[in-house]
Amino acid sequence: MKKINLWALTALSFIFSFGSALADTLPTPAQLGFQTAVTPQMERIASFHNGLLMYIITAIVIFVTALMIWVVIRYNAKANPTPSKTTHHVMLEILWTTIPVVILIIIAIPSFKMLYYLDRTENIEMTIKATGHQWYWNYEYPDYDGLAFDSYMIEDDEIDESKGQKRLLSTDNVVVLPIDTNIAIQITAPTTGVLHAFTIPAFGIKKDAVPGRLNETWVRIEKPGTYYGQCSEICGIKHAYMPIEIKAVTKEEFEAWLIEAKDKYAFNNRNYEAITMAQIEGVQ
Repeated sequence: MKKINLWALTALSFIFSFGSALADTLPTPAQLGFQTAVTPQMERIASFHNGLLMYIITAIVIFVTALMIWVVIRYNAKANPTPSKTTHHVMLEILWTTIPVVILIIIAIPSFKMLYYLDRTENIEMTIKATGHQWYWNYEYPDYDGLAFDSYMIEDDEIDESKGQKRLLSTDNVVVLPIDTNIAIQITAPTTGVLHAFTIPAFGIKKDAVPGRLNETWVRIEKPGTYYGQCSEICGIKHAYMPIEIKAVTKEEFEAWLIEAKDKYAFNNRNYEAITMAQIEGVQ
């Protein structure tokens, strides 16, 4: 009876954790499934995974399991004391080669369409650039007078739960983006740096930040809120400590934030420009 209750409680915990995962935008204990989709990109990814792929995988598992059970029952030593000496069967070999190819084609066609959709859009309304350093992110807003700032993880002893800050996820400077806007995200790393990956599960974004190379993707956030991500490429000793925190707001709130941000980060921007000019003059 105790074993039955234990299994029942385990099953219920998984069910409830699945529901909580769907209602949240950050990782949760014992989470099943994806985080809640807040972009058309993630909606397509979730639909592709939970729809077509799950049906195909389920059918394959059922078929293989049934086939193994049938073979064990039909061809065990007791039921089949004299085994067949057949070593080749042309039709069977054609089938087990052709069927997987057909399945892959069925998966490939919609996946190629989705990858093309995820790659880029022609209707970009603004651009943000994310640069992965060792071990923090730098963000630039090229369309807004070169607004730029660094974003570091808030240390454990500085976390303020009353402000909704999350351990290993909250940052000192939060990226603010407008909703209902097609945003190009340029992702890179310094030529003297290492490989990182800019990943935000709720957005359906995972793009490598390659030293000396500029990768690009795009996003359109549909719901206001705070969304979290992390570097998902093993980049060194502080790989687990360079999170991404993005606050999605209305366009009016974004314009108001820009006024404050230009003043807040102006000193850092002037220092950055001075250092850059000094480096250029030093090279010359």
